[in-house]
Amino acid sequence: MSFEKILIANRGEIACRVIVSAQSLGYRTVAVFSEADAGARHVALADEAVCIGPATAARSYLNIEALLDACRRTGADAVHPGYGFLSENADFAEACEAAGVTFIGPPPAAIRLMGSKRLSKIAMQEAGVPCVPGYQGEAQDDDTLIREAQRVGLPLMIKASAGGGGRGMRVVTDAAEIPAQLKSARQEAKSSFGNDELILERAVVNPRHVEIQVFGDRHGNVIHLGERDCSVQRRHQKVVEEAPSPAVDQALRERMGEAAVNAARACDYVGAGTVEFLLGDDGDFFFLEMNTRLQVEHPVTELVTGQDLVAWQLRVAAGEPLPLAQAQVTLTGHAMEVRLYAEDPARDYLPQTGTVERWRPASGDGVRVDHGLVDGAEVGSHYDPMLAKIIAFGASRDEARRRLIRAVQDTELMGLDDNRRFLAAILAHPGFADGGATTAFIGGDFADDPALQPLAVPEALWALAALVLSRCDAAAGRGYAGWHSSGLGAQPLVLAAGEEERTLYLTPDGVHGGPALTLDRLDDDGDLVATLDGVRRRYRWWRQGPLLWLQDGTTRVAFEERTHRAGAGAEGPGSGQLKAPMDGAVIEVNVAPGDTVEKGQTLAVLEAMKMEHALKADRDGRVERVEARAGDQVKRQQLLIVVENEL
Repeated sequence: MSFEKILIANRGEIACRVIVSAQSLGYRTVAVFSEADAGARHVALADEAVCIGPATAARSYLNIEALLDACRRTGADAVHPGYGFLSENADFAEACEAAGVTFIGPPPAAIRLMGSKRLSKIAMQEAGVPCVPGYQGEAQDDDTLIREAQRVGLPLMIKASAGGGGRGMRVVTDAAEIPAQLKSARQEAKSSFGNDELILERAVVNPRHVEIQVFGDRHGNVIHLGERDCSVQRRHQKVVEEAPSPAVDQALRERMGEAAVNAARACDYVGAGTVEFLLGDDGDFFFLEMNTRLQVEHPVTELVTGQDLVAWQLRVAAGEPLPLAQAQVTLTGHAMEVRLYAEDPARDYLPQTGTVERWRPASGDGVRVDHGLVDGAEVGSHYDPMLAKIIAFGASRDEARRRLIRAVQDTELMGLDDNRRFLAAILAHPGFADGGATTAFIGGDFADDPALQPLAVPEALWALAALVLSRCDAAAGRGYAGWHSSGLGAQPLVLAAGEEERTLYLTPDGVHGGPALTLDRLDDDGDLVATLDGVRRRYRWWRQGPLLWLQDGTTRVAFEERTHRAGAGAEGPGSGQLKAPMDGAVIEVNVAPGDTVEKGQTLAVLEAMKMEHALKADRDGRVERVEARAGDQVKRQQLLIVVENEL
């Protein structure tokens, strides 16, 4: 059962996280990487690294034979799967065992059982774990499912049995929609998981999502380490996680913990796992699913328990007993985590690709940032858009929340858009601050928040951008073209931010017509101090060619200098030119030259970062030409379809 060298079958922040704990315990580590990740941080951290294939996950991080070959080539005698990719793949766990490699996770049988929502729910009912009323039978014909749906009643939740991440999931509130929603869920389940089996559940209205961290060893010990509240979600994807839950008292914690331990015992569980529950406002809770791996949000449990859960995983995999008994587990303080994503919440969470020009994670008392980023890293369309996890700990929930807001604001990411403004707005919202947020929060109380609208660039940042670019040009010896011998005159400077372009005029006193602003200090390390209306403020900046990034808290704007550039010919909204909004793969083209289309009609569908995105016509017209086909890999701003006005 002992092992000496661990291969981490993953990438990004979780690979870095595992490497650090493994090395601290004296293990040698092996990183694997796709061709796209050759310069990644986890590759540099590990003792050895092996390229396992092209960027496409199916040919690299999901390639079992390539991973086992990397074990053979390096002598790695254990594999840590992280989360995502093959972490909950029973075939991979069995293949490791067959190759004489220790799989740092639960037994394959437990993975297989809990990977089926239908079979796991049956097992939980037999173990006495509270379950939502529903249907999880073998019969999957339409007549049976429709009949059972009517028996379960509305509101109804349709779920892919093999699913996760919200795929193959539908909420039905109108009985007439049941047949169509069953068909839609089945198709998505088949496409996403290769399995169209469905289960039905009575939807719990506006619940909280509370999960229990469990741990088992090979000596028959199973304990829990308290709960995490993951209620703030969008599209069934977690956004904010915290421990402990503001909705759980000690008595409820003991009841939920006992149910979670029973669930783990029912499948002879070994290692780290999470039992997820829906918690109603009446205190009743129901089994949702069990994740047979380490969770993304495990750091909040680590902070309130003072334990290293990755180290626990390694000790258990080596045959050691759990480090603590249940009575020795204590929870101290409060911890919160948010997920930093390369996405634009103001554009329906559209994934963002590009180069990380500058990355400076926040630091300070109670702040932890788990990440896999380095300056110059390319964020492509092949993998999940999560870039990092920003975590804060405090003596109280409000202290942790304040520290997390500041950490989100102080984190620097230049080069591509992210969701920091969205995250900070959630943490500051009264509905979250008071601890009452449920799974309906983002779609309800938060639905009209300004963070979900395009940013209106503050006037001060336009003026500051002009001053910074002028200072940079002067430092480079390019002088100030606007000066005349009389001391009069103004220098025109053309700047663009997003879809807006402005001409600003620099004078000896600043920006003509602009705010009372002076640039006091401009440091090469990205620090900037300016005085606005008599108040000195600290900003962050970075320049790359014609692009200048300015950051003021979570307000981060990319300006492009266009003063000496001929018209770019960029087509704006209503141009009829449909371009790829990000790097990705074309999975559907719904029109052909000559077709008549209406504004808002879906013309094509792209897939990027494991999500589908519909591309719609921005005006009525007739399709003049189509430049892309299903299966094509396209780059951001690549022309796909042209629609001409129909005269």
